[in-house]
Amino acid sequence: MEPVLVERRGRVGLVTLNRPEKLNALNSALVNQLELAMKTLDGDDEIGAIVITGAGERAFSAGGDMAEQVAALDESRAFPRVNASAVVHAVKKPTIAAIRGYCFGGGALLAIHCDIRIGGDDARLKFHGASYGRAPGAAVLPRIVGEAKAKQLLFTGDEVSADEALRIGLLNQLVPADTVVETAVAMAARIAANSPPAIAALKEIIDLALPVDQALEREHQVNRELGRTPDSAARFRSAAERVIGGPTAPT
Repeated sequence: MEPVLVERRGRVGLVTLNRPEKLNALNSALVNQLELAMKTLDGDDEIGAIVITGAGERAFSAGGDMAEQVAALDESRAFPRVNASAVVHAVKKPTIAAIRGYCFGGGALLAIHCDIRIGGDDARLKFHGASYGRAPGAAVLPRIVGEAKAKQLLFTGDEVSADEALRIGLLNQLVPADTVVETAVAMAARIAANSPPAIAALKEIIDLALPVDQALEREHQVNRELGRTPDSAARFRSAAERVIGGPTAPT
């Protein structure tokens, strides 16, 4: 089964994270396929906007694949060549996250790097990197929900309901869960019907008004450093054991 599915609906590219049995957890194979899919759609003149969603009804993405990450805790393999949020951040065309169910950790990071987020009424978001010794989300989340609210969500790792996410601006729109993808595709089609150069210019100018590249690079640097510390390794193993069950011995 392919970890990423790509469909073209008129001028809209629909990308589906396709590991429903693992709640669309982000492993290396999925992220590499996501990078290829996003680059292909971004370079396709027939595509004007891109929607990203998760397969199944339970999750957009529950985050990174902990089993794979635990196996790569040694320094040389602590971080993959690419990560999902960086892949999405690099896309020049408008991106929309269509979110159902769990949107946790790396899945939530992927979503906030999309330009727009549409959530189902079953959506649940969480940024809990600090609980296992990492510091993701700080480069982008404050630009969406404000500094104080971002600090609250990142420091506590509290889960955010769909209603609360809409209230604080983390979601742009809230719809019945079974209409999330169609709503996102319809919005993407409206965007794609406009002038591509104008849309590209708008996105570039808005992103320049909120420069993220330097902050994101610093965030990645900090997380590489944190990933090498005993505290982070211990916390991550503990979190992984709760998720995948049983002890996770160093490799």
